[in-house]
Amino acid sequence: MTINTTDSFIQLDTSSLVDKVEANLVKLLVERKLKVGDLIPTELDLSRSLGVSRTVVREALLRLRMMGLIDTKKKKGSVITSPDIFGIMSKSMNPHILDQDTLREIFELRLVLEIGMADLLFQRITPKDIEELKDIVKTEPDTAKDYIFHIDHEIIFHGKLYEIAGNETLKRFQKMLLPVFDYVHNSGLLKKTTLIQKFVSHKGLIDILENGSPELFRNGMRNHLENHFLRIFS
Repeated sequence: MTINTTDSFIQLDTSSLVDKVEANLVKLLVERKLKVGDLIPTELDLSRSLGVSRTVVREALLRLRMMGLIDTKKKKGSVITSPDIFGIMSKSMNPHILDQDTLREIFELRLVLEIGMADLLFQRITPKDIEELKDIVKTEPDTAKDYIFHIDHEIIFHGKLYEIAGNETLKRFQKMLLPVFDYVHNSGLLKKTTLIQKFVSHKGLIDILENGSPELFRNGMRNHLENHFLRIFS
C-alpha cells in the first residue's frame, strides 16, 4: 500500500527552530569577537555545527541580513556589517502604532537627552553658533509663563542644539523623537498643567551658553522643560 505523505503528515512549524538558530548565530558573532568585514562560516558549516538543515540556517541568516548585521559579498561570502540602527528603528517609530506606555517613555527620553547634552555643547559651540541661535529666537518672548513652546520653535531651536553638539547619532535620534514628542503633546495622553510656571526661555538658554557653564545650562534646560515634566508627574 502506498502512503500519501501529503495527507498523512502535518508540516512541522520550524519558526521556533529558526529563532534558536538566529540567537545562536548572534551569540557566535559575539563570542568570536567578529568585527565589520570579517567572514562568517558558510551555510554548510553552520548547518553541520548546529545540527540543523541548511534551509533553517538560510532563514536565520536572512533575518540577520534584514537587520543589517551581515551582507553577502561576491566571491567572498557573508561578512559582518555595521547596521544602520536608526534606519531600522525609524521603520517602527510611528506614533500611531506605538502603545501609550512607549509613547510616554519616548516623551520622557527626549527630555532627559536635552538636559544631558550640556557638556557637548560647551565643548563645541562657536560664536557663529551663538549668533545663529539668536537669529532663530528673534520673534520669541524674552520670558515664558505658563507656555509650552510651539512645536516649530522646538524643532528649529532644539534641532540647532543637537547640530552644535556634533554627535551625528544623537542628531539622527532627535529627528526620530520630535515627531513622537509632537504627537504626545497634542494627543491628550498627558495632562495639561493648570499651574502658572515661569521658566527659562530659549533666549535664556542662549545667554547661559554664551556666558554660563555646563552646570548652569543643565539647570536652565531642566527649568525650560518644567511644564513638560509637570505634565508627566501630575
